Amino acid sequence: MRIVLILCGFFLVVSCDLFTSKEEKTQQLVTRELQEINFNEVDQFPLFENCDEADSKEENMECFQETLLRHFSTSLDGFEFVLREEVLDTLYVDFLMDKMGAVSVLDIEHNAIVEEQIPEFDAVITRCLLTLPQASPALKRGIPIRAKFRIPIVLNTK
Repeated sequence: MRIVLILCGFFLVVSCDLFTSKEEKTQQLVTRELQEINFNEVDQFPLFENCDEADSKEENMECFQETLLRHFSTSLDGFEFVLREEVLDTLYVDFLMDKMGAVSVLDIEHNAIVEEQIPEFDAVITRCLLTLPQASPALKRGIPIRAKFRIPIVLNTK
């Protein structure tokens, strides 16, 4: 008799899961998966034509950064900024790459000296970003996503 009661009790405990609806189980699984996703990181950085999709995440990030650096260096090479004072400052450019790989400038953070001495600076930087070579968007779990990036630009006229 005791064994029957133990088996009945065990069956009741185990069978509770059997009465859970499929929708409820699916919702629990989705909730668990969402908690595990880090939304502050991408699985794959945007890829320019010269970057290899088969490379590691770190190598893709490096290729992305190097391509940006080369593009900015080439684009800014033709501009001559005439300054009255020496400037040593780091400016930050925030931009967004959307799900299609299109770039838009969100913010250019700089000080009053740069704004006063180089009033065309924002337009030049924006033009540089908008003329980036076409890139495939960043991916999260294989799905194209929009991603925000911040790049520093060091001005040193000393």
